[in-house]
Amino acid sequence: MAVEHAPPGRRGFYGSWPQIGVPAGLLLSTLVYIPFSRLPEEDFLAWGWRVPFLLSIVLVVVGLLIRARILETPAFSRIKEQREEARLPVFEVLRHYPKEVLVAMGARLAENGAFYLYTVFILIYGTQHVHMDRSIILTGIMIAAAIELVSIPLFGALSDFVGRRPVYLFGSIVTGVLAFPFFWLMDSASPVLVWLGLSMVLSVGHAAMYAPQGAFFSELFGARVRYSGASLGAQLASVIAGGLSPIIATTLLEYGYGRGAMALYVMGMAAITTIAVASARETLRHDIDHAGRK
Repeated sequence: MAVEHAPPGRRGFYGSWPQIGVPAGLLLSTLVYIPFSRLPEEDFLAWGWRVPFLLSIVLVVVGLLIRARILETPAFSRIKEQREEARLPVFEVLRHYPKEVLVAMGARLAENGAFYLYTVFILIYGTQHVHMDRSIILTGIMIAAAIELVSIPLFGALSDFVGRRPVYLFGSIVTGVLAFPFFWLMDSASPVLVWLGLSMVLSVGHAAMYAPQGAFFSELFGARVRYSGASLGAQLASVIAGGLSPIIATTLLEYGYGRGAMALYVMGMAAITTIAVASARETLRHDIDHAGRK
């Protein structure tokens, strides 16, 4: 994991750089999507929407090549030399780190769930509920993604000074506090206000949670099961949060619920994340190189 290669005391900053792949990907995908979204609806539904997905094959190949060249971390290399690898890492994680898995899941809930609401569902909300042009929302998403390219490393660096929990808690609280104002700004249908709302919830609320996440989750687990533990907590939450949040929000909208229900949904996720992070131990001074079995 990239975090383990970072200099001592800078894991938050260096660990936040891989995280900018999300806003970079969001920015690129939106740029690619915009020309096809302007096609006549018949053409877009028939073939236009498929082209951006086919073009993404190039990035998948690049990602696989990069992943194949990544070396093992020093801590795990020492474990392999001593033949102390976990034979069943998932079971060992659940046996020795059940609380940490739940903390990672809870911490991921608002970050991932709100992100997909603000980047995927918001297109449905804006075009069908507020009756805005799709290009206004896509422009707002691009602006927010561009700002996140800067704010994520800044929040990562901040977590190296004040700790992972304070920065993460700031992001979850901001996400909850901005829920109602964000949908008020959306309902205004004003391009400037919509862009302002998307910039606040993504480049501040989301970025403050996402930036320290790599370092925070890695530091929760011992070296024998670090990748499995961090991945298990994060991916299980992604299925529940990011996978279901656009579906839940779309269902609420279909049943006639407006911004109040959407905002309460976001606030609920933010509350769970706040509780999860507040219950975790601060990992800033954790000796990640010598962390072993719990």
